[in-house]
Amino acid sequence: MNKTMRALLGASALCATGGIALADGHATTLTIATVNNGDMIRMQGYTDDFTEKTGHQVEWVTLEENVLRQRVTTDITTKGGAFDLMTIGMYEAPIWGAQGWLVPLDDLSAEYNADDILPAMAGGLSHDGTLYAAPFYGESSMVMYRSDLVDLPEAPTWDQIVEAAASMTDRDNEMYGICLRGKAGWGEGGAFITAMANSFGARVFDENWVPQLDSEEWATTVNFFKDTMDAYGPPGYATNGFNENLNLFQQGKCGMWIDATVAASFVTNPDDSQVADSVGFALAPDNGLGKRSNWLWAWALGIPAGTQKADAAKEFIEWATGTAYIEMVAANEGWANVPPGARQSLYDTAEYQEVPFAQMTLDSILSADPTNPTVDPVPYVGVQFAAIPEWSGLWTQVSQELSAAYAGQQTVEEALEKAQAIAVEEMEAAGY
Repeated sequence: MNKTMRALLGASALCATGGIALADGHATTLTIATVNNGDMIRMQGYTDDFTEKTGHQVEWVTLEENVLRQRVTTDITTKGGAFDLMTIGMYEAPIWGAQGWLVPLDDLSAEYNADDILPAMAGGLSHDGTLYAAPFYGESSMVMYRSDLVDLPEAPTWDQIVEAAASMTDRDNEMYGICLRGKAGWGEGGAFITAMANSFGARVFDENWVPQLDSEEWATTVNFFKDTMDAYGPPGYATNGFNENLNLFQQGKCGMWIDATVAASFVTNPDDSQVADSVGFALAPDNGLGKRSNWLWAWALGIPAGTQKADAAKEFIEWATGTAYIEMVAANEGWANVPPGARQSLYDTAEYQEVPFAQMTLDSILSADPTNPTVDPVPYVGVQFAAIPEWSGLWTQVSQELSAAYAGQQTVEEALEKAQAIAVEEMEAAGY
């Protein structure tokens, strides 16, 4: 049984790892909030290595993505002090860093080599040139598809995606041509539809911060999504997020899945995936307007400014996001299962270059431009989000309205009308 499986069996929502105490008595226990995805679960299986090297123990609080965002946001804004390390991303790190809520990571060791972090990742996790969270892995999004059932070009259009989905759908045998996120949450279905909308020429705000959710481009995007998923997607897609769609694809029930590049190692792992030998990869689709529907994200580790254990937390960051961890996972589970997308040195490694999805992942990451995400100009930075404090609350509400439309509880027109009203009210209240 590999370390990932041991972690899945032995670490549920909360787990602790014991260890030795340091001779100088400085050993402590770190409480870390993280997301319940495969790479983070895998890391928990290796925590004994950290304890053996440092003497520090770790208590993991492992949460579903939407719950994690809510818990860590509440804790840091109220100075609750529940966590010594938080798993956060490119949205939170620069905003919280600017507020003084995170410990700067400008004094990591020379051996750690922060300059090796991919510029796209370091830039998205920094404020005014200071790094505030270290990437455990970085991702964009891409198409994962059943190469035994369909051929896709390396750079497909949305029309080619729909054609492929139609050809693979067989509802009588629980085979669905396409799986996409419909789950409410600004980082779940809300992230997917925003990145998709970019490729349809939509934008969330115009150059004067006026919401644009009542535009023809948004109506076209959401109707295209709903029509495609109603015809070729699985039942209940309105409540499916990353983990739900991953399970469907691994079980051979999804012909195609457009989602995070980090999922490539899970769908090609024969221990977990029934279709591991039959997966192809392509860039996220476009609509011929010059923008693809891929996003840019990193799950990263940040230290809340109120912790009394910042030094030990930095030790954990150096252990978990450094090259030695990557090499340890590669030695035990193969190069395909190391955390991707964070360090240039990984893509310079000959063994990793042989991994079938490595280059497509890097190409997807490098093609996402947070400073120029849309066809028409916008005043915000971010691909699948706008890097403003109001975004998480605003886009969570919008995504709830869209999910209700996917589920047939209201029309797309009604959902977008409500979304526009929500956005206008939120932005006016915030003084834009």
